[in-house]
Amino acid sequence: MAKIKVKQVRSKINCPVNQKRVLESLGLRKMGQVVEHDANPAILGMVNKVKHLVSVEEA
Repeated sequence: MAKIKVKQVRSKINCPVNQKRVLESLGLRKMGQVVEHDANPAILGMVNKVKHLVSVEEA
């Protein structure tokens, strides 16, 4: 399965609670933090919910 790197580039301050929870479930706790995940439909759906807060690249 393909891997993706997700980096938080914008702050979660002033975001709805559900978007904060999505960031937490992706493993992003701080600005600039990078995590690597498999590119499965569940992860891609979570990334799509917070696409304005993160940057994504293929690993």
